[in-house]
Amino acid sequence: MIALHELLHAQRAAATPVCADGAGCIDFAAFKARVAAGVKTLRAQAGTRIALCVDDPFDFTCALYALLASGKDIVIPATATPAYLAALGDAYDALLTDADMLALFSATADDDATRPLRIDAHARLTLFTSGSSGVPKAVDKTLAQFDAEVRTLERQWGASLGDATMLASVPHHHIYGLLFRVFWPLAAGRAFDRATCGEPHQLQARLAACGAAAVVSSPAHLARWPALPGFDTLAPAPRWFFSSGGPLSEDAALAYGRAFGAAPAEIYGSTETGGIAWRQQHASPAWQPMPGIEVKRDDDGALMLRSPHLGHDDWHRTDDAIAFDADGRFRLQGRLDRVVKLDGKRVSLPEIEAQLARHPYVAQAAAVVLPGTSRERLGVLVALTEAGGRALGEQGRVAFTGVLRAHLADYVDAVVLPRRWRFCSQLPFDARGKLPAAAVALAFEPRAEGVEVLAQCAYDGAHHYELRVPPTLVHFEGHFPQLPILPGVVQIDWAVRFSAEHVDGVREIRSIDRLKFMAPVPPGAVLQLTLTPDSARARVRFVYRLGTRESASGLLVYRECA
Repeated sequence: MIALHELLHAQRAAATPVCADGAGCIDFAAFKARVAAGVKTLRAQAGTRIALCVDDPFDFTCALYALLASGKDIVIPATATPAYLAALGDAYDALLTDADMLALFSATADDDATRPLRIDAHARLTLFTSGSSGVPKAVDKTLAQFDAEVRTLERQWGASLGDATMLASVPHHHIYGLLFRVFWPLAAGRAFDRATCGEPHQLQARLAACGAAAVVSSPAHLARWPALPGFDTLAPAPRWFFSSGGPLSEDAALAYGRAFGAAPAEIYGSTETGGIAWRQQHASPAWQPMPGIEVKRDDDGALMLRSPHLGHDDWHRTDDAIAFDADGRFRLQGRLDRVVKLDGKRVSLPEIEAQLARHPYVAQAAAVVLPGTSRERLGVLVALTEAGGRALGEQGRVAFTGVLRAHLADYVDAVVLPRRWRFCSQLPFDARGKLPAAAVALAFEPRAEGVEVLAQCAYDGAHHYELRVPPTLVHFEGHFPQLPILPGVVQIDWAVRFSAEHVDGVREIRSIDRLKFMAPVPPGAVLQLTLTPDSARARVRFVYRLGTRESASGLLVYRECA
């Protein structure tokens, strides 16, 4: 291990791997030369706070170290979208993106550039977390804190990782990906992969190319991989699967245990605290503190910790409630800051979610407080199991909601039962595996196209939607003045948009065949939309129903884009 701030002037073999790139590998000598070129360019540029929005992990790492060696403060936004960057306000002076990389590293080496480059151990890096509201929140950390954490990781897993290449499905713009995908392998002399394995076939290809490897992923990715063909024949099998950003479901964890002999190592922590604890659910559902981390329970149940990852020696209080097991491990009991008051009653949102998840129709649930005209209401977004999706289709949304309300009424007071429900196949986790409250709340608003998605599920090879057509929809204006009906072209547009979520690859519509409109759709109608993909023929059949009557149908025929 080399300290992160000593990396550019410590002794390390020039051929030490840094980045697996396709069939080859970029070595330490090439990394240092690229950083030196970046330093020469940056020293001539104004601005001290530089936002680093680079998607390529090797270019990102080189630019990051060039900025550190140039004495810049580094700002790492969670995404480079214009709206997000605008929300950061004056958090940075200048921006570096992928488009700037060629110019950044184009300088030629000279005597100054070949001298050892020094980095301040306490150089500042600013990351952002959405918190519970979705508003970007700056978190300042030092390079020394990151260094302390990678040493913790190496102490826990280094021996069993050996020379494994770090493959990843998560971005490096957040603390988990930054630590596991970049800083840890860089300090330990292991290679990190330049590709991002977002799909199982990409993971299989990179395992074949890299050989010994570990996988840095998220619950959202890991939970869907076991159901895909070839999952249990990954070869060579990864030495470790790592997961962070939220809890991995027990079913998914145990599927890895059956396939590979062990469940993924789940990491519990936050941007503010760094890693706190870990677990493997095939062994225990409780969390084991990481080496060097002290934990205790405050009087109200809050987790307290003392950690070298914090940058101070004081006890740090979190908003997570815990209960200790007899062996010193702990179990999470929900967020203390997610206890709200509705109609004079205290409501624990984690309790609502946990009790709903006990029902066989529910895979996961997310509760959120929604504003109302006179008072706030509780809304729940429910991700359904396959059995739940089929029951929703057979019973209808109103009756199905009644089943879940009755189930929940066995655990909580009737006065605090959720008033608004939405159903989906998967909760809207972000790239970090987080579930921002703002993203959950969006499920209760009309989509950009104007339609409200009340429910969505999949079973028997088809995708089923229940859609509400708002009376205020702009498309009713002038169509027709005395008898407003939903234009057919709008129904086609909705079918195309929803179908695009289930079509593999980048495709465009070649034709719309067998188009029929059998019944008018009035304002306020609730439509049933069924999409049946035929992947082999690149087609999706869509059928709208209004009550029990088929109101429109057609066949979307796709062609693959170059």
